[in-house]
Order: sequence, then C-alpha cells, then structure tokens
Amino acid sequence: MASTDIASIYAGALRNTRALEKQGLEQMERQLSGLERYPDYAAVLRRHVGTTRTQIEHLDKALASLGESPSTLKETVTSVAGSIGAAVHATAQDETLKNLYAGYAYQYDQIAAYRSLAVIAERAGKSDHASMFRTAVEQETKAAEEIAALIEPVTQTYLDLTLSGAKADS
Repeated sequence: MASTDIASIYAGALRNTRALEKQGLEQMERQLSGLERYPDYAAVLRRHVGTTRTQIEHLDKALASLGESPSTLKETVTSVAGSIGAAVHATAQDETLKNLYAGYAYQYDQIAAYRSLAVIAERAGKSDHASMFRTAVEQETKAAEEIAALIEPVTQTYLDLTLSGAKADS
C-alpha cells in the first residue's frame, strides 16, 4: 500500500515531475538535430533546454532536502516512452509538425504538474519550494506561448518545403 504521509506524497510528486522533465529534455535534444530549416523553432527549444536543465537541478535540490533521490526506474520508463514517441513521429512524413504539436501539449502537462507540485510543497511545509515551482509554472507558460506562436509559421515553412519538393523533416 502506498504511503499516505505528506513527505512521501511530496517526494513521489518530485520524482514524477523530475522524470517528466528528463523525458522532455531528451525529446527536445533529439528534435534539435533536425530543425535546420526551422531556426525559430530551434531557438525556442534551445532556450527551453536550458530552462529545463535548471528546473531539474531545482527538483534534485528539493529531493535532496528531503533526504531523497530521483527514481531511476521512473526515469528509465519515461525515457523509453519518449523514445518510442520520437521513433513513431520520425516515421511520419510530417515529423516536425507532430513534434511541434506534442511539444505544445507537453508544456501544458508540465504546467499542471508544477501547479500541483506547488500545492503539495505548501502542504508539506516547503513554501520556499512552492515559490520555485510557481516560477516554473511561469516559465512553462512562456514556453507554451512561444510554441503556440510557432504553429502557423512552422506549418507554412513545412508546406513551402514539401510542396517545392524539398526535404521538410530531418
């Protein structure tokens, strides 16, 4: 049976969010290698890779403050899931568009995770952590907005390349 004390709930939420961030980091890094024809998209991902690395460091510090460590099993499972998703998208003609859509949705998954984590941190008496997670919500919201602004221009570039016979994906 799962533990029901707040410290265990908080540690589990931290591990889950960290695994989610690691999965996102791996996916963004994989995508960057195929975005030569989409420099604005690549720039957004590069910026968010840096933000994500910082967020993972914050999650590690929060875990360490509880005497806990990341879950290798969770990270392995989410990494495999991310690799499968990337492999499926890579076989599609419109890989770049599918990755863009997935990245957009993924930002909202992270926003929800950090909003929830802030509440759990508050309940666990870690208001300094909660503040850090609210900042992460703002960062993820900004990234979601940046990706949303790319949907039309990336689609247009994809169409221009594809219809001209040029390679549109990696």
